[in-house]
Amino acid sequence: MRRLLLALPFALLPLAVMAHDDHDHEHDHDHAHGSLGAHEHGVAHLNAVLDGNVLELELESPAMNLVGFEHAAVSDADKAKVAAVRAQLEQPLKLFGLAAAGNCKESDEELQSPLFGDKPAKDDDGDGDEHGHSDIHAHYRLECANPEKLKALDLAPLFKTFPATQKIQLQLIGPNGQQGVEVTPGNATINF
Repeated sequence: MRRLLLALPFALLPLAVMAHDDHDHEHDHDHAHGSLGAHEHGVAHLNAVLDGNVLELELESPAMNLVGFEHAAVSDADKAKVAAVRAQLEQPLKLFGLAAAGNCKESDEELQSPLFGDKPAKDDDGDGDEHGHSDIHAHYRLECANPEKLKALDLAPLFKTFPATQKIQLQLIGPNGQQGVEVTPGNATINF
């Protein structure tokens, strides 16, 4: 299943190129982070794949959106905030709204960030990229007993939990094909 998520950015590349052409850049230091997109405060990236009874979700967000800062946590208050955010991210069924009738249970989870003590992939200074940015990456695998009951993915709980997140660039593959959309707090639900 992991290969499906890895293939997702390539399958949706034409959509990303079209969206990129229409997008005004707020930062003059636009740079790629893995396959999910550029680091832009207020913007997160989410890949979602529903294949059979498995739903995989891959979220990448600037730490600023979730924690409120991107530097290494040194003070007790910063360490407490990082621990609280990590605890929230460890509960995907509270962040991603799914129909209860789908009967989804978490089967796997992986959280990564320099703020969690993980070594950044392309970094020599241990704090993020060359611009001092840190991202938080979360990967979830959910097993759903009744996947046919999953009609939509509601991101309102994620926006409510992390209000600094203003929009999510969502790439989704489901039973009705693939789509790429921008989700906002006022329009937070997408159909599978």
